[in-house]
Amino acid sequence: MPSLKDIRNRIASVKSTQKITSAMKMVAASKLRRAQEQAEAGRPYAERMGRMLASLAANVAGGPGGPRLMTGTGSVQTHLLVVMTGDRGLCGGFNGSVVRETRRAILRLQAEGKTVKLLTVGRKGRDLLRREFPSLIVASFEEVGKKKLSFADADRVTAKILELFDAGQFDVATIVYNKFKSAMTQIVTLQQVVPFAAPAAASDTGTEASAVYEFEPSEEAILADLLPRNLAIQVYSALLESAASFFGAQMTAMDNATRNAGEMIKKYTLIYNRTRQASITKELIEIISGAEAL
Repeated sequence: MPSLKDIRNRIASVKSTQKITSAMKMVAASKLRRAQEQAEAGRPYAERMGRMLASLAANVAGGPGGPRLMTGTGSVQTHLLVVMTGDRGLCGGFNGSVVRETRRAILRLQAEGKTVKLLTVGRKGRDLLRREFPSLIVASFEEVGKKKLSFADADRVTAKILELFDAGQFDVATIVYNKFKSAMTQIVTLQQVVPFAAPAAASDTGTEASAVYEFEPSEEAILADLLPRNLAIQVYSALLESAASFFGAQMTAMDNATRNAGEMIKKYTLIYNRTRQASITKELIEIISGAEAL
């Protein structure tokens, strides 16, 4: 049985941990509000851009010399998975859920005879995937949005994706990230961004697909500007969703850790009181026994 001093030290240690987790919970909660507002504000623009390009794609489908970002390379042999995780842990299953879904996607594609490459955004995803698939990682980004997530961060990731695509390194690119639903719920999402894939909402309603467009100066020039910009917007939207999901998962994890620490403190306090009472009782018995012997 541990001594009273050991139990006191353990209680003090758990209390220190509780203060840390409580502080981390408050920090994550303050950051979550800002990140959630950014993610929700960015959704309408990204969705509208996707619907507009879906309408354009329906009008130019089958035309000669279409942009490769829209029509693809004509092959689906090589897939690039853009995996978005956090740079830090202590966020529950946030990083693990994305890595597990990525692992399933890799194994599924490889079973179909496809070639898979990985571009990781976030240190945790890179470290976890490097243990099992070190040869598949072609590029990685760390500390994206460390101070404040901006469109420049999405531009960096987008530039690398376009560089690999122009070099013929892949045929299809898919982003794997956590989409924010609530502080307790994040949905792992796979979104194809290269070649352009029409959003489900746009493909379900054919009203916008029937619109007729006149291009000025030219269809090629406009699409050459719109498609890379749309890619950057979709990457930025995914980064915003991932950031909001991270802070939501961290806040929830730290709240659970704080409550668990409180329960441990109660448990050890009860053990301490019982041990102390047993020690006092033992001393009294010894005193009484000694007095009776005299």
